[in-house]
Amino acid sequence: MNKKSIFGALLLLVFSSALFVFALSNDDKKKLLHEGTAQYFPTAIDFAGEKAPLQIADVRERLDRELLVNANLHSSTILIMKRANRAFPIIEPILKQYGVPDDFKYLAVIESALTNAVSPSGAKGVWQFMPDTAKEKGMEVNEGVDERYHLQKATEAACKYLVAAKQKFGNWTLAAASYNGGMNGVNTKIVEQQVTDYYDLLLTDETSRYVFRILALKEIMKHPELYGFEVDKNEMYDNIPTKTIEVDSSITDLAVFAKKQGINYKILKIHNPWLRDKKLSNPTKKKYVIEIPTSGY
Repeated sequence: MNKKSIFGALLLLVFSSALFVFALSNDDKKKLLHEGTAQYFPTAIDFAGEKAPLQIADVRERLDRELLVNANLHSSTILIMKRANRAFPIIEPILKQYGVPDDFKYLAVIESALTNAVSPSGAKGVWQFMPDTAKEKGMEVNEGVDERYHLQKATEAACKYLVAAKQKFGNWTLAAASYNGGMNGVNTKIVEQQVTDYYDLLLTDETSRYVFRILALKEIMKHPELYGFEVDKNEMYDNIPTKTIEVDSSITDLAVFAKKQGINYKILKIHNPWLRDKKLSNPTKKKYVIEIPTSGY
C-alpha cells in the first residue's frame, strides 16, 4: 500500500469515527467517555453516612485525585476486588457486632490491599497494627505467634480502637483519620486550628489523603462498571471451607502436625498465618484454634 492509500484509509477511519460519535445520544457519549476511564465523578458521597462537602473546591479535587489514581491502578484494584470477596464476609459481621459502620471495611482495603502486608515501620497484617498497639488491644505478638495476622482478632482490635476514637471525636470520619494520624495527632491539629471537621483540617499529606482514599475505593468497588472494571463472580477469590482444631499444648513440629491433618506445611501456614514459627511453643497451656481446610488443596 502506497503513502497516499495509507493516508486515505486513515482519513476515512477518522471521518467514520467522528460520524459515529456525532450520531450518539448525549447519554451514550457520556457512557463512551466514562467507560475504561476515571472520568466519572459522583454527585454526592459519604463515609459512614457522613457526607463529604464536595462543594468545597479542595475537597472535590482531593477526591478526584484518589479516584483517578485508583481507577488507573488496574491490576492492583482488580486484585483488591477479588480479595474482598474472601475478606469482607469475615470483616463485615465483626464490624456489625461492635457497632462500627460497614464502610470501615474500606479502611482495611487502603491499609493493606487486604493482604498480610508489612510496612517499613513494622505495622503488620490486614489492619496494619504496630506491635505495642496490638498488645494493648489484646493480641498476642511474639516470635511464635503474631495475631496481627489473624483476620478475625485483628478486626476485633480495630473495632475497639475505632469505637474509642468515635467517642473521642464525635464522628466516624475523624475516627477513620485518627487510625492513620493517631488520636493525639489529630486532636492536636483540632486544638491548633480551632476546627472540628476533618474536611476543614490541614493535616499531614498522608492523613489528608487518607479518608479520600477510603472514599475512592468505596466508590470504585461499589460501582466498578462506572470506572471501567468488570470482574465476573467466578473470577473472585472464595473462602475455602475449613474445620477447626483446638490445641492447648505445644506443637514441636508444625510440618509433622500438618501431615497428620492430611495437609502440608504450606497449606497450614496459608490458613493460619498467625503461626510464625516452625513450631508452636505453649508452656502456659493457652487454647489456640487452628484452621484446617477441608477442600481446595
